[in-house]
Parts: sequence; structure tokens; C-alpha cells
Amino acid sequence: MLSVLRVHLPSDIPIVGCEITPYVLVRRPDNSISHNDVNELAPIGGYCVRYRWYRVHNDQKTAVCSVHPTEEATLQCLSCVKAKVPIAKSYHCSPKCLSDVWQHHRVLHERALSILSENGTEEDEYGRLSSSGSGIVNSGLSSSTSGVGQTTSLNNGSTPLYPATLPERTGGEVLFQVGRNRTYTPTADDINHILKFECVPIDAETRIPVGAASTVLTSRVIPAPSPTPRRMINMNGVDIHGHLDPDGRSASCGTFTVLSYNILSDACATSEQYSYCPSWALAWTYRRQNLLREIIGYHADILCLQEVQYDHFEEFFAPELDKHGYQALYKKKTSEVFNGNPNAVDGCATFFCRDKFSHVKKYEVEFNKAAQSLTDAVIASGQKKVALSRLIKDNIALIVVLEAKFNNQGADNPGKRQLLCVANTHVNVHQELKDVKLWQVHTLLKGLEKIAVSADIPMLVCGDFNSIPGSAPHALLSFGKVDQVHPDLAVDPLNILRPATKLSHQLPLVSAYSAFARMTRVGAEQQRRRTDSATNEPLFTNCTRDFIGTLDYIFYTADSLTVESLLELLDEESLRKDTALPSQEWSSDHIALLAEFRCKPRIRR
Repeated sequence: MLSVLRVHLPSDIPIVGCEITPYVLVRRPDNSISHNDVNELAPIGGYCVRYRWYRVHNDQKTAVCSVHPTEEATLQCLSCVKAKVPIAKSYHCSPKCLSDVWQHHRVLHERALSILSENGTEEDEYGRLSSSGSGIVNSGLSSSTSGVGQTTSLNNGSTPLYPATLPERTGGEVLFQVGRNRTYTPTADDINHILKFECVPIDAETRIPVGAASTVLTSRVIPAPSPTPRRMINMNGVDIHGHLDPDGRSASCGTFTVLSYNILSDACATSEQYSYCPSWALAWTYRRQNLLREIIGYHADILCLQEVQYDHFEEFFAPELDKHGYQALYKKKTSEVFNGNPNAVDGCATFFCRDKFSHVKKYEVEFNKAAQSLTDAVIASGQKKVALSRLIKDNIALIVVLEAKFNNQGADNPGKRQLLCVANTHVNVHQELKDVKLWQVHTLLKGLEKIAVSADIPMLVCGDFNSIPGSAPHALLSFGKVDQVHPDLAVDPLNILRPATKLSHQLPLVSAYSAFARMTRVGAEQQRRRTDSATNEPLFTNCTRDFIGTLDYIFYTADSLTVESLLELLDEESLRKDTALPSQEWSSDHIALLAEFRCKPRIRR
């Protein structure tokens, strides 16, 4: 006979759109212990486990704090209601809670009012507050949270989802059955309700229970925290919102958008590394949905993602982004150094919109292979083992050549088709290995030079270079060479950087975000304050408790492309309200970079 020994939940807080799979420990008919699923479609020895999920309804309704989702709200900012800020963001657990986040919270009002173009009465300095205890829930709570529209297609194993059966009353509670699988994904209707999970062993033929039911209750379901949307800033003084097509992508002829984003692999997102981030916000089931929502919201034509685990690419990102019209290409890191789960090896994923581009060619760069070739050619035989130990770090780059389905030269001339080369990389992370970092960047650039020689083609070089502005790798990318007295060249135990004059390339690369420094339009000052005046790069793209600085870039060939618009930069103060990244709102320790480019007309030769 089958019996359930123990049931518990993997997370304390259920989030809308993030699936919950309880841990169920069973004793099988042969007396062995297992946590594997024994559902009604796969009985063992004539027995299986029946699962049911219920939404618990009480007479007393409550709201939860937008800052501290485990706390009941006692305060509502009515200025949020006036400005049509999502209602869930208006609730707070105490005056101090609202006071602590007020500077950031006011931005919600300003953004919402700006979008609505409302010019009503001025707000009070501290907003208008309503404090009415626990009875402040607005009937629109479940329909006013962001991201709700993406829950309509969820299948939780019951038809219809709500109500699945007649409500059951137990004591002062009413239970609505909402799911019949072991896994359940909370929907917008579940917001602010407790969920009850029940499992009971049954006879597979008669469907009669053969043991006691085991149950567990979740905490109240909360909406997925969503960050304030980032705006596209047009370099020419016209809001990007003025020329978007219906699906959000740029409709301007000859332009396209490129996103570069290190999404933080699950293997690296540990509570030890990011102790300031709530454990539920670090859980992959939560982060993957939050990241997907953010990425899709940018409507980019090309996506360059780093730290994408192989299993997450295959099982989640590729199929989910395929639904949104993207074709996927992937290169997994090599694993000479990595000794963990092979499926947890991360890599670089490049996606492109099928309506705007087609795939022409793919190049894979493995720096480990380049290291082997280098040591075979220039390293003395007695030093090869030491050299390889230093150079082999498993890093890779993925280079794709795309053909645009728009054409600046005219569709009647097939010989003038518009090609585009996109490089996506994640460079060695160890800061003390400055020589290895520079060597990897140089190796990538020399490979791109070969492609440039073979074709007249615009180029983009995107990724996490783990190199701050002013470092030797950044100088090589930005200026095509490295000063012979650059301090980074002092670290070269293998003599692979000598002579320094060989550290050069001929690609006319420019950092896309340096365009903010050249922008003269109204409102440019705010973005310039978020860039470094010495390097014209963002003040940061990576913001953890222990480090803040710029590591990510989008470089482009300035002779063939121009920057039309850029995704606005974030300010440190707004991120520091949650200590650092990742946080409940932002699910990576990096921020996304997004640039819109226009292809320059080619000069006839």
C-alpha cells in the first residue's frame, strides 16, 4: 500500500505566475521511500496519490504591504489611486514603511501622472494617506496588478479553473478547488488568499482513499513585484513612444533594437552570495517569470543574454520566447574547469525576431581552444601545464550573422542585402587575472576582424566583459589599442601581451551608451548624471552589496550604424532601497542595456 509520510512547501511566499511544487515524501508498496510523483496517470502497485489545490476564502478581507509582502497592510496612499498607480503598490504596513521608501515611491506618482498627461492639483508633500486598519482592500486589487494578463493561459490541471467545483465550507472558511496536479501556479484570482494543498493515497482502480489526507497551507498569495518601467530616450529629442508599432517594436524603417543582459544563473543565485535578497525572490521559479516578463517588455529585435543555464535555455527560455516570435541560438560554456551538474553549465543565448531577421551563419568561439593553440605555438613545453591552468576558464562567445528583412538599399536589388554581425560573450570573471581577461577580449576582436574582412557588415559586440571603464579590455574595445604603459599590462606572467603594440584591432567600435554624453536634448542632464564624465559610460550596470560598477556594454561599428535611442539608466538610490541587486523587483545583479540602431546608407564603390 502507498502512504504519504511528509508534505512541505519549497517557499514561504506564493507569487502570482510562479509555480509551486510541494515536496511530498511517500512510502511505496515495496516499503521504499521516494519523493517522486506518483500521480493518477502513473500508479505503482495499484496505488497513486491524488492532489488537490484549494483557494481559501474568508469573510474578512485583507491587503498586503507592497514593500513587506509578508505583512498585512494598514495604510493606503491615496495619491497612488489618484495617479492610477497599480493598486497593490499603494499599500503599506506602517507610516514608517511608507516614509522609508517615500523618495522612490513618489516616482511612481510622477511617472503615472506623466503617462496619463494629467495636470490636477498638486500633491501634498507627503501624499494623502488613508489609515483604516485591515479593512482597506479595494475590490479591484486582483485586477490592477501588473503582469496579470500573462496568467490567463495557465493550466493548473482542472477545467474550468475557477470555480472548478462547488465551494466547500469548513468552519468559517470556504474552499474553492483550483488545481488537480501536484504543481500549481497562482493566478490573479488567488491574490491575497491562502492556498491549501491536499494529497491523499488512493486505490488507482476504485479511486477510494486508502489513507489519511495530508495538507499544508501557504501564506497569502502576493502579486509579482514589478519594477518601475524604464523609458527609451531618443537621441534626437523625440520620445521613442511616438514611433512604435502595435507590438511595441520600433516601426521606423531601417532601425532595430538590441538588448544585452546578464540574467544571473540559478547556480550563482545563492543565499550565501545574496543574503540581503529574500529567499523566495532568489528562487528560480520566481526569477524566471520575472525575468521573462521584463525581457518581453522591452520588445527588442535581438536579445543577447548571458549566464543562461543549459537546462533553463532548453526547458524555459527557448520555448517561451518562441511563443513571442523569437528564434534561438545558444552556446554553452566549455567545462574543463566546471565540475558540477552538466545541466547547470551556463552560456550565451542570442535570440532574434523572426519577423525582422533571418539566420545566415553562426560562429562559436571557445577560449579554451584558443588557449591550447596559443600554448602550442608560443609557450615553452615545460610551462604549458602552468599556462593552460591560468588560461583555461571555460568562457565562450557566440557570433551570429543575420540578414535583415528591412533593406535600406531597396528590395529590387538582392545584391545589396543588409547583413548584421552580433557577438555575445561573457568574459572571465576573476579580477586578478587581468592578462587572461585582456587576452580573451583581444582573441574575440581578432576573430571579428576576419569576418569584417570577408564582408562589408555592421557589427555589434555585446556582453558582460567583467571589465570596468578605463581597464585595458575596455580601452582595447573603445580605442582599438592599449597604451603601452597601461597598469593592467603589468600583470603578464606568461608574456602573452608582449609586445603591447600587437594589442590592437581595426574595427571602428563605439560604446552605445556613450551617446548619452553627446545628447543635447531637453532632459538629457538626468541621464548624463548617471554616466561617468571621464569615460562616458554608465556609472554602473552591476550593483551588489559589495560592488557597484559597469561591466556590461553594447559596442557598435560607428561607420555603419548610428544610435537612435537608449534605455534609460537607473539611479543607485532607487536600487539601494532594497540594499542591492538582485531584489524582489529586479531578478538579476546586472541591469539590462537596450539600444536602438539605424543602419547608415552604404556608400557605393
